[in-house]
Amino acid sequence: MKVVVIGGTGLIGSKTVKLLGEEGHEVVAAAPDTGVNTLTGEGLAEALRDADVTVDVTNAPVFEEGAVAEFFRTSTGNILKAAKEAGVGHHVVLSIIGTEHMQDSWYLRAKQTQEDLVRQSGVPFTIVHAAQFFEFVLGIADMATVDGAVRLAPVRFQPAAASDIASFVARTAAGQPVSGVVEVAGPEPLRLDETVREALAAKGDARSVVSDPAAGYSGAAVEESTLMPGPEAHLTETSYEDWRAARH
Repeated sequence: MKVVVIGGTGLIGSKTVKLLGEEGHEVVAAAPDTGVNTLTGEGLAEALRDADVTVDVTNAPVFEEGAVAEFFRTSTGNILKAAKEAGVGHHVVLSIIGTEHMQDSWYLRAKQTQEDLVRQSGVPFTIVHAAQFFEFVLGIADMATVDGAVRLAPVRFQPAAASDIASFVARTAAGQPVSGVVEVAGPEPLRLDETVREALAAKGDARSVVSDPAAGYSGAAVEESTLMPGPEAHLTETSYEDWRAARH
């Protein structure tokens, strides 16, 4: 079948394209550098012609509140319009575990808008709620740095390797739409503050990590279970320690 991976040159997208290609599918990596611009709609109709499945793993090119909200609203609208016109039978979109519980975060409000547009589109769909990537642990530190200190809530999360997330997205794309949410997370829960503290120390980063229950995550208040997957989540295989060991 023909699968169009929108955002197909990024971290998750490029891995998803490779995996689907190895399974024998016709795969198109759609991104600005391959001539597809989801904000303007340029190249979308051509890329989606005769497509069976679309996979949206895009992210906003500028991390600023108004720009991110506009990106997900406009980009998602254009993708879904093109998918409907092309007769796409399954639209897969990558989102984040806990999105619906963290609407104080402007970024997660934008992701919720994306999800709502997908649900209302009339295109058969699956929304993949993924845990944070191991590769993003240092990014979490940057996001939470205030006056040189990293302030994080002492809560659990269950991150996963980007390659394992991509594998799950690829399998989801090759399957049937569920018209709802499926979750994917790593094999074990970790403490958010402790994991970031250890990662910074391993990199020789001198920033201190302050365990602060009021710190929240991405601008939203979080409780012990907010970032955790539900009992039906698919759990990946690669542990954080094994992932770290493989990179040294």
